[in-house]
Amino acid sequence: MAPILSGKRIMLGISGGIAAYKSVTLASRFTQANALVDVIMTHSAAKFVAPVTFQAITQRSVATDTFEFWHDAGRLRIGHVALAHAADLFIIAPATAHTIARLALGLSDDLLSITALSYKGPMLLAPAMETNMWTHPATMGNVQTLRSWGVDFIGPAEGRLASGEVGEGRVAEPEEIFEVACKVIGRGGPLDGLRVVITAGGTREPIDPVRFMGNHSTGKMGAALARAARDLGAETILVHAPLAVPPPGGVALVPVHTAHQMYAAVMEQLPQTDVLIGAAAVADYRPTSSSNQKLKKSTGQQVISLERTPDILHTVGQHREESRSGPRLVIGFAAETDDLEANAIDKLKRKNLDLVVLNDVSASDSGFAVDTNRVTLFERDGNREAWPLMSKDEVAQAILQRVVVRLGRLDWKRPKPKAADDQAYN
Repeated sequence: MAPILSGKRIMLGISGGIAAYKSVTLASRFTQANALVDVIMTHSAAKFVAPVTFQAITQRSVATDTFEFWHDAGRLRIGHVALAHAADLFIIAPATAHTIARLALGLSDDLLSITALSYKGPMLLAPAMETNMWTHPATMGNVQTLRSWGVDFIGPAEGRLASGEVGEGRVAEPEEIFEVACKVIGRGGPLDGLRVVITAGGTREPIDPVRFMGNHSTGKMGAALARAARDLGAETILVHAPLAVPPPGGVALVPVHTAHQMYAAVMEQLPQTDVLIGAAAVADYRPTSSSNQKLKKSTGQQVISLERTPDILHTVGQHREESRSGPRLVIGFAAETDDLEANAIDKLKRKNLDLVVLNDVSASDSGFAVDTNRVTLFERDGNREAWPLMSKDEVAQAILQRVVVRLGRLDWKRPKPKAADDQAYN
């Protein structure tokens, strides 16, 4: 799910490269997110993928002719003008070296480049070319020019190229482009200018080089929260233990393994943190000592001595109480199996939280390793609210909307677009 894209107009430019086939998946992804996708293809791109393919995916006309006219607001308008004025985001994927050069030089000899000159909103390019073409000073200079105008880039990635060589130049994967597009289009949202730090995943406490103490957390809830915060315009940092799901694109990642590492990472971020959401399943105990070599089987019982790990949210709560500073909002999760409400309220008070999200991890459709969650929110002012079973993405979006309300940003207005004499992109 990506509600940030619902109803948005996405202009997808496709230039002539073998990677054009990946843009079919990208167009499909945007269409499934309920965006309106207008595809512009260069004549070279049409040699790799037929325009009818994109027409079938998007259920919309594909633009290829510079002199084509489009119906817009009940009247006939020149194609590139209608497309440029309607779009909320312009993506070019793949963006070849030739296309990047034409954009940087302001050339307008085909529909893609002339539409780019007419467009004033955010632009995202996904380069794709041979390594030497990408690293050539001319290409690097053109990329720098476009960056200085506010154009965003994703990739290129390193891997096997069409020539059979291995190097930097592969177009970013469609899902990666999709994720970064959500971030770009979410800029200026109600959490713009705020830093949101989220913890996710289950920590792993080493017993020896091959074994660890862990839990069943997959990190799905934390990843969904990071995605929702990003889409609302926040600078989002995800401090994560090993995840069973891909982390969202467009967020800063701080990978850790142990509770101590997660504690240190959160404390480092704390002075600049506006909102802290503790969704990680952090181990309460760890082995007192960890062997440097694999422990071998032996007769009899093996006893492992345990010691407490640092309590991240409790430490943050104490800091807020003693210094009257710290995050403006701290949210915790209470994964419980019994005495649900009592344990959640105790955690809320004991750790000085603003809000705690309770879920019953013993339920088959809620908690660890599933895509859904049924939660109850407890707030410091005594408010209690039970939510129905929802996807974890929906739960995350609802929690972040609660953050928007709590921070008084419900009536936030996105900044107006720059005037016509401002920079060409952004």
